[in-house]
Amino acid sequence: MTVPKNHPRCGVCAQKLVKNGSTSAGKTRWRCKSCGASSTQSRVDISKKAEFAAFQSWITGKTRQDAHASSSRTFRRQSAWCWNVAPQAPVTGEIHPVLMLDGTYFNGWCVLIAYTGDHVVGWQWCDREKHASWSALLKQLPAPAMVVIDGHKGLESALGQHWPETRVQRCLFHIQQNIRTHLTMRPKLDAGKELLALAKALTPIQSLDQAAVWVGEFASWEARWEKFLKDRTYAKKNGERPSHVRANQNWWFTHLRLRQARGTLATVLQNDHLFTWLTHATEDQKLPRTTSPLEGGINAGLKHLLRDHRGLSDDHAKRAVDWYLYHHTEAPKDPWDLVKAHHWQPKKKKRQMVHEPIGPALYDTAFSPEDGNGIQQGWGGRSH
Repeated sequence: MTVPKNHPRCGVCAQKLVKNGSTSAGKTRWRCKSCGASSTQSRVDISKKAEFAAFQSWITGKTRQDAHASSSRTFRRQSAWCWNVAPQAPVTGEIHPVLMLDGTYFNGWCVLIAYTGDHVVGWQWCDREKHASWSALLKQLPAPAMVVIDGHKGLESALGQHWPETRVQRCLFHIQQNIRTHLTMRPKLDAGKELLALAKALTPIQSLDQAAVWVGEFASWEARWEKFLKDRTYAKKNGERPSHVRANQNWWFTHLRLRQARGTLATVLQNDHLFTWLTHATEDQKLPRTTSPLEGGINAGLKHLLRDHRGLSDDHAKRAVDWYLYHHTEAPKDPWDLVKAHHWQPKKKKRQMVHEPIGPALYDTAFSPEDGNGIQQGWGGRSH
C-alpha cells in the first residue's frame, strides 16, 4: 500500500508518521512508530499562497491593506516577498491585424504598451520614448498588418527599421490636437479658421469618397493661401525678434504657426498615414483610426491604479503596473504559477572571511608590553 504524497514521513528513518495530539499552538503533532521521533509539519507553500492571494487582491483593487490582515504593518511584513515576483507578457508569436502603440509616463518613468484594442500583448520600461526604447519592444513582437501611433519620431524611425512592411495610421485625435496647439481654438486669421475647420472635418469621414473630397478641399486651401504662407518678416535694427528666431537670422516666415499646422496635415498625407484605416480595410471591416481605446482604457486604468496606491516607491509602483498589464493580457495564467520557492527564500549572501596576518601589529591602538602600558585591572587610579 502506497503512502499518500501529502502524508508526512519521519525525518530520521523515513517511516510513515501517525498523529499524536497537538501542540499548545494548535498544530498537529506527529510521531514515528519506528524510532519514536516526534515532530510537527508545516506546508509553507499553502501559507505563502494565501499571502500572495491577499497581495494580488490588494494590488489590483482599492481595498486597504488592513482589510487583508490584522493590521497594515502585518500585511506589509507578510507580503514583502511578493514584490520579488515579476510578471511578463506571454510570448505567443501571434500576428495581429492591428496594434496600437503608445507610451505613458509616471514618476519620471515611461512604459511603452502594445495593445490590440482588446488586450495587451507587450510592454517595455524606459526613461523616455526614443528609438532604442521602441526597438526593444518591437523586437519582442511579430510585425502586424497595421499600427496606430501618435506620431512620435522615435517610434516612426523604429517602425521603419523593424517593421518596414507594416502600414501606419496616425491617430486622428493627436493630429487634431497638434493643429489646435498651433492655431489655438480661436485663430484670428481667415486662413487659420479655414484650416481648423478642415481639421475638425476629419472626424465625420467614414468612406473613401468622403476622404477624397477632404483631400481636394485641403489642396484647394493650399493653393488659395500659398502666397500668404510665404510672407516673410525681415529683421530691423534694434527691433523685437520672436523667441524662435536666431540672433544672426535676417528674416523669418511671418505666419510660422500656420505653416506648422499646414505641415502637420501635408506630412501625414504625403506619407499616406492619414486614411490607412480606410484604404487597407477589407469589406465589412472597420479598422481603428485613433489610439483612444488604449489612452482611455489601459493608460487611464494605470493612472487610477497608481492614484489608489499612491505612496509606493518607484520599484513597487513599476511592479504594480506590471501586474495591471499582465492581468489585461489575452489569457493570463494564475499568478501563483509564476511564484517559485526562491521568491520567498532569497539566497543569503555568503560572508567573506577576512584572514588577518599572524604576528604583532606594526601600527595599532592596542596595548603592547614594549611601551609599558599593559591592560589595567582592578581599581587602578581610583580610591576604594
